[in-house]
Amino acid sequence: MALHLPYWPTDYLKRAEPALKNQPLALYERIKGGLRLAALDPEGLQNGLRLGQNLADARAIWPQLTVREIDRPRLEAAFGDFADWHSNASPLVSVMTDVSRFGDLVLDITGVSHLFEGEARMLSKLIIRLRALGYRVSGAIAPTIGAAWAISHFARSQVVGDDNLVTLLDALPVAALRLEEAQLLTLTQMGLKTVGQLRQYPRKPLQARFGASLLIRLDQAFGEIEERMTPRLPLVEYFAERRFADPISLMDDVLRTVHDLAVKLKETLEAQGLGAQAFHLFLYRVDHKVMTLSLNAGRVTRDPDHIADLFHHRSQRLEAEYDPGFGIDMVRLAASSTDRLDAVQTGAFSIEEGTEDIDRLNDRLTSRLGPLAVLRTELVASRLPERAARLVPVQSGAAVPAIAAPVLQRPLKLLPAPEAVAIMAEVPHGLPASMVWRGETYRLVRGQGPERLGGEWWRKGERLKLVEPDPKKPKPYEPALPQFNPDAGTRDYYVVEDQHGSRFWVFRQGLYGSKNPTWYLHGFFP
Repeated sequence: MALHLPYWPTDYLKRAEPALKNQPLALYERIKGGLRLAALDPEGLQNGLRLGQNLADARAIWPQLTVREIDRPRLEAAFGDFADWHSNASPLVSVMTDVSRFGDLVLDITGVSHLFEGEARMLSKLIIRLRALGYRVSGAIAPTIGAAWAISHFARSQVVGDDNLVTLLDALPVAALRLEEAQLLTLTQMGLKTVGQLRQYPRKPLQARFGASLLIRLDQAFGEIEERMTPRLPLVEYFAERRFADPISLMDDVLRTVHDLAVKLKETLEAQGLGAQAFHLFLYRVDHKVMTLSLNAGRVTRDPDHIADLFHHRSQRLEAEYDPGFGIDMVRLAASSTDRLDAVQTGAFSIEEGTEDIDRLNDRLTSRLGPLAVLRTELVASRLPERAARLVPVQSGAAVPAIAAPVLQRPLKLLPAPEAVAIMAEVPHGLPASMVWRGETYRLVRGQGPERLGGEWWRKGERLKLVEPDPKKPKPYEPALPQFNPDAGTRDYYVVEDQHGSRFWVFRQGLYGSKNPTWYLHGFFP
């Protein structure tokens, strides 16, 4: 379904500012140093005004004309909210920006029209609803996006099927194909005024003169090439919704509704043997705006209590931003990222391993604190200690299975990056005898080692990553992590203890006899 609102700029302003409702209105913009008309209401067109006309000439023709400078960003944002509001009719809504950034909507009504008693009734209801709000609109339902757009612009509002699509499109002007102005001017000069005349013309000369874009538009309109829409809101696979005769506004009422919808959503998912990880809440306000809230779960679930708790904790973070306007007349809860979820026995012989409770706790903390506030350690297949693990959000996906490795003596605390130290040994290959770190000298009385680790010759030089997928930039007082050097050679690690009982993990980079072997402090033992 395509909906065309040709007078959106003036209709929107008259609705937003009631003082303009009964006045002739025109919007102008500055083009090449002059003031030109960019938008008109029907009264202006009926009185001889036209788009692109000089503002001074328009005022001379109609002195009573009210003029405003056009604010395109405001109109685009308002039309985006207006498009999102139409997701109460279909979950897949997109703004068509081929001709203008505002004024044209397309809805995928596959599997939805039966809720409105058929396609014709659905189109009629949407048009009547918009006209009652003060918008001038025409619409069409057709098998393709291009055909629906063309009919909504150049034919009366109607439903077109496959049987009469070709006949209807052939009678429309070539402008119905959403072509560029230069292409339309050239086609007019060639005497090709209708789509039917254009289709009878040989394709190779058309492609040579106009490029592939003209033929693509032609094939899209007739369904020879698939044209896909880009929905504004997240794609959802399953959803439950509730409409209210009297709008609600309190957050508590919204959260109670979310729990009821989660119960309905669970029944739908359970019937399919599915669960979901992503959940989306849509709040439709009576002033034609939509508030959206999306969150993820740590594992596939369909538990209504858990889903409702996640939105409850997230709402506490967003309470200051919550604005119901004049009320909410519809709430929709949707699920995406679905996967197989078999039924689980919870009776006397069920096994409670505790992992589900941990996942629920992680979900609650993430909803309340944010995704980067709750991290888990993920092991990495690397022989270098600083690369062997990294921190990732707990909801970044399924945990990677533990990597089998021999039991090694490793410190409890590692420095973010090894720090250079001065080490003295009694003999070149003996244990370290003293260490100078951050200006302080440590006398080492015991030691163990070495444990030799070779360099990872197969890696490219890259900066070390401590947090994935969105690491924070180093703060001014934090040392920048060094570039990995695949040619750094071997490391000899030692466990050493000073006279006070503190134990350190140090290593020598390079061998004695090589060029400039250096010592580093890497970690601390308890």
